[in-house]
Amino acid sequence: MRRLLAIAMLAVLPLTNATAARAQEPADRQQAFAAAAEEFQVPESVLLGVSYLESRWDAHAGQPSSDAGFGPMHLTDAAAYTASNHHSEGEEDARGDESRPLPAPPEPQPAPADIPAALRTMERAAELTGESHERLRTDDAANIRGGAALLADYQKALGAPLSDDPGEWYGAVARYSGAEEAAAAKFFADEVFSTIKDGAERTTDDGERVRLAAVPGLEKIEKWLEKLGLRPTRPDGVECPASVSCEWIPAAYQQLPNNGYGHYDLANRPFSQKIDYIIIHDMEGYFLPSIRLNQDPNYRASWQYSIRSTDGHIAQHIKSKDVAWQAGNWYINAKSIGIEHEGFLAEGSTWYTEAMYRSSARLVRYLALRHGVPLDRAHILGHDNVPGTLPTTVRQMHEDPGPFWDWAHYFQLMGAPLHQFGGPQAGSIMIRPDFATNKPYFYGCDRKNPSAACPPLPAGTVWLRTEPRADAPLVKDIGKHPTGESLYSVYDHSARASTGQRFAVADRQGDWTAIWYLGQKAWFHNPAAAPTAIPSMGLVVTPKPGKATVPVYGRAYPEQEAYPEGIPYQAVTPLQYTFSAGEKYTLAGLAATEYYRAVTFNLEDHKVVRGKTKYLQIQFGHRVMFVKADDVQVSFSG
Repeated sequence: MRRLLAIAMLAVLPLTNATAARAQEPADRQQAFAAAAEEFQVPESVLLGVSYLESRWDAHAGQPSSDAGFGPMHLTDAAAYTASNHHSEGEEDARGDESRPLPAPPEPQPAPADIPAALRTMERAAELTGESHERLRTDDAANIRGGAALLADYQKALGAPLSDDPGEWYGAVARYSGAEEAAAAKFFADEVFSTIKDGAERTTDDGERVRLAAVPGLEKIEKWLEKLGLRPTRPDGVECPASVSCEWIPAAYQQLPNNGYGHYDLANRPFSQKIDYIIIHDMEGYFLPSIRLNQDPNYRASWQYSIRSTDGHIAQHIKSKDVAWQAGNWYINAKSIGIEHEGFLAEGSTWYTEAMYRSSARLVRYLALRHGVPLDRAHILGHDNVPGTLPTTVRQMHEDPGPFWDWAHYFQLMGAPLHQFGGPQAGSIMIRPDFATNKPYFYGCDRKNPSAACPPLPAGTVWLRTEPRADAPLVKDIGKHPTGESLYSVYDHSARASTGQRFAVADRQGDWTAIWYLGQKAWFHNPAAAPTAIPSMGLVVTPKPGKATVPVYGRAYPEQEAYPEGIPYQAVTPLQYTFSAGEKYTLAGLAATEYYRAVTFNLEDHKVVRGKTKYLQIQFGHRVMFVKADDVQVSFSG
């Protein structure tokens, strides 16, 4: 009888603890970390370090991450997984070469039916704390309690003491990553302990000031590397920095009936063509289903790398020397590397984990240094910054990674922060709102109710208007909306400028700045007290004297005379936009005049056609575009 009574008391103990915790709610997030650390005997520095690697201490207004993690501790809830993988949706031809049109895409893939235990941590946190799933999702103090309880649970399961020494918690931290791969668990734990060692301090997305004081002299980590088998071996041939977790999962390359093949092209880069761009995508889906698509030779898209949300684990599918079908523009594809990130542009207003940002930033920096790609927003492009190839393809181009990707933080992690250059009256500017506090209006985050407003979320973008006032109409994009208005949809970039993009200043009035954008003056709110752009002097282009307009292009293809016999001429077709006298656009540099002819299975049939026409890359709208050097003059905008 006594034993039954004791069991009954243990069963209600978590609920009692949860009730007691609610009765003494911490006043702020810093105190919530301190209280949870004390309650579950976890060093506060460890709890803060893990949370920083998951969410940078943000609560995200109760919205899920790209893999259904909630709150500062990223507790994952299987019930929040969306029903499908949307990677294959949309009309864009990922190859972007009309000389080899591709078949219709396969049907969208389902979300993973068997969700790993690592992605169901909220269930265990609820058991340990007595908190409801709703509170663990939406109450940051409850969420932090859940994370602390999990860490303590992992520590006990490892037979390790609930020690005050942070170094003794390396194994529990590695397990918190949820990674099955030793390299991924080690990467996560190493990044947590690097943060603990260096310290961190920031204001969260909801205005909470949180600080992790530096903790030098972490001594106990080495023994856990041996005990948990966290000294991983790197697969041969993967092109990744040594500090990240990376594996080789090859994409399919196979000959198909009727002289078809899929689903990338062999090349010999950088010897055949220099790699000039790295393209950032989100999967519009989950890691494993998206990888399976890359292993299907009948699938009409491919990419070099996939990055997992929970822990930043990287899978490489295609060598950097070969050309993936990923950007929807064959000129860009032939000169770029594509990186897909697990997640959705907007569904459920998802957000991206710090672990994924860090792993991705290291990969991009490694690739950029290896191939000589400038670390700027004219060469590290979102898929949404890649131009259409022809007037008919502009509307089909994709919008990922979207407005909720934190470009400023991403470049900081790459070691290439987006700095001011010039004074307040500089002739060109760089878009750079404060990501945490910049929460513009969007609709379209909920597929079940696509007209509903999105919750206010941090974003790295500003709206562009026809006049310097908040109620003025949005500027138009005649390529995306030939007869209509730009939309406030999260999936429509027509009237948006994004962090890191540089534009020539067209005018200033009070708290408003106008830039040249798609052939028009575009105004955005830029008050001195809370600027959304910074000075960024540099080179700009304008039509040569005597030219009323000059054409703009979506690719820098050679002139007809450059094509040898046997290779069909690829027409140099202007896009539908107007670049008129008096307008200025920022210059990114020369663009190589090239066409890569690759329409057969065999590498020996592939040829690079190079022309004499000189092209310049400019920031013409949300997407980069090209002009012929003979049509414009270049000047310094100071």
